[in-house]
Amino acid sequence: MIFGEWLALAAIALAVGFFIGAVGVGGILLIPALVWLGGVHVHQATATALFSFMFTGFAGTCLFQRRGSIDWHITLPVLGGALIFSYLGARANAMVNAQALTLIVALLVVFAGAYILLPAPRENAAHRDGRTRAQQLLLVIVGALAGFGSGLSGAGGPLFSVPMMLVLGFAPLAVIGASQVLQIVAALAGTVGNLQFGSIDFMLAGWITLFELAGVVAGARAAHALSLGVLRRSAGGLCLLTGLLLLARSL
Repeated sequence: MIFGEWLALAAIALAVGFFIGAVGVGGILLIPALVWLGGVHVHQATATALFSFMFTGFAGTCLFQRRGSIDWHITLPVLGGALIFSYLGARANAMVNAQALTLIVALLVVFAGAYILLPAPRENAAHRDGRTRAQQLLLVIVGALAGFGSGLSGAGGPLFSVPMMLVLGFAPLAVIGASQVLQIVAALAGTVGNLQFGSIDFMLAGWITLFELAGVVAGARAAHALSLGVLRRSAGGLCLLTGLLLLARSL
């Protein structure tokens, strides 16, 4: 890698961290950047990105918890569902060929961007609070699906949990807060699976994590200060553009 590529990767990691902190979704953008700029194959890119999300998750959790924005009645069932399935997703990642995995990642990016650009629910609408058994079961299922998708794609659990939880009617800020904690569990369990295959580039991981953490701090502040609609549209547009470019490249 040349100096300019390191700088470009740092800028993208900063933006990724911002969107992770602001809207929960954004980690998927790191994978094509690692492939194009980092010069690694897609399996290594997904594993390296997922490893970095352990640290962004910890930072985001601390920042949201400090502001009282994590509802543990909602968060804990999601974590329970994600714990085992993140590891299983990482194992499945190693069994998928590079072209197919690139296509899967591209489609997930497009889906995430398209979903985020949909009109958000009214802010004064009633939201689920995760207190009933039926809601707890739904959250466990969300965690299992998000965990498996995270391990498979390297995208981080929030890419899957945030859209699903918003569709199910949970409050946006509580969803984003839960996504911060989910990153830790999904990334840790997925990384355990990835380490068995030695596919993490730790030098790249260290570089991008520094800038992701700075972005998370700024994004968490934005989540509590700016219009969620503005943040959703920004993240959605960026995801959609990146996904379409990656899809064209994979085909």
